[in-house]
Amino acid sequence: MKQGKRKIRAVLALVLTLALVLPLAGPAAVLPASAVTQAEIDALKNDASDLADQKKEIQAQLNEVKEDKDAALEQKQLLEEQIEVIRLEISNINTQIATYEDLIDQKSQELAQSEAQEQEQYELFCSRVRAMEEEGETSYWAILFGSSDFSELLDNYMMIEEIIEYDNSVMEALARLQEQVEQEKAELEEAKAAQEEAKAKQQAAQAELQTQEDAVDQVIAQISSQESQLKAMEAELNRAATALDSQIKDLERQMSAQINNVPSESGFLWPLAANINVLSSLYGSRPDPFTGRPDNHTGIDIPASRGTPIYASKSGVVITSVYGTGSAWSYGNYVVVSHSDGTSTLYAHMSSRAVSQGQTVNQGDVVGYVGTTGNSTGNHLHFEIRVNGSRVDPLNYFKDLTLYYRSGGQKVKLDL
Repeated sequence: MKQGKRKIRAVLALVLTLALVLPLAGPAAVLPASAVTQAEIDALKNDASDLADQKKEIQAQLNEVKEDKDAALEQKQLLEEQIEVIRLEISNINTQIATYEDLIDQKSQELAQSEAQEQEQYELFCSRVRAMEEEGETSYWAILFGSSDFSELLDNYMMIEEIIEYDNSVMEALARLQEQVEQEKAELEEAKAAQEEAKAKQQAAQAELQTQEDAVDQVIAQISSQESQLKAMEAELNRAATALDSQIKDLERQMSAQINNVPSESGFLWPLAANINVLSSLYGSRPDPFTGRPDNHTGIDIPASRGTPIYASKSGVVITSVYGTGSAWSYGNYVVVSHSDGTSTLYAHMSSRAVSQGQTVNQGDVVGYVGTTGNSTGNHLHFEIRVNGSRVDPLNYFKDLTLYYRSGGQKVKLDL
């Protein structure tokens, strides 16, 4: 009997040692420092839903004017607004895909940890089963009834009870871990499926974007055939330029400390690649080389393929980067960079912008890409320079370049 009691005490000691070395639930899962939350995913989906509603509203307006040939400018504006929303949708979807990628990585780590814990707990369970089999000849009842007095009976009972409770907890912990592994596998598969769904939406949005850009090209062809529409566009652009003069001055006052902190170069960099040097419109006070009449234009127009990079002419601070609304729609996607020497440069009709308000740019940085948004009938950069808030002829600052002017199929070298 004493030998039996020594065995059970030894088993209890082993059990208690294992309990300290191998915790039942295993080590706590270590999550990535920036764990993805469901709230983040829900916020992205809510934003996507809002954008879808905006698209529907714009489409309803388009349906009202699409048959009206005199409303071509309005159609173009609505189509471009819809394109901007689609671009935001694509950006949102890209963020969703990246977020799901992080979530998949996170869930994979959690699953690997849980599977390791499950294996560890299973091994502990097997060791307990083997221990019980090895000690099977020892009867707990024999231990209890072999106690020499009531006090020893209580001690033996408590030891046996602790061993039984521990064995039960080993099995329960193993069951919990198996359930946790299955749940995490399901969550991982769910995240992968959601990411694939987002990728499918991304492809659909890209196709929709192309369709809308094609529709804009069709409207542009319609506008280009109507002289009255072209004159209306030019007048709108002039009004927008006048309104921007005061806006730029106000923003420069508000952001003067930041602007003055960025040294300006003495000269201006040509805003497109050096080989893109043929203009289609001159500044208002410069005579047309073919007619001799001054142009009625607020800057210079430089035709280039859609998507051509546009470069900052000088280092400075972006004071405006928007898709124009109201009268500023004439400029479409446009950026204004203010420089510490009192000048500012404006880049308009871009297909997309590459900078945001408040951003510091260096001379030569890409600020956007050539397009035909706003009051425009072809892909080109509309470029303006202001000195102390007043518009000036940009060509005065590029006298060292060889530039050309094209009109009506004729091309001539400009006398700068």
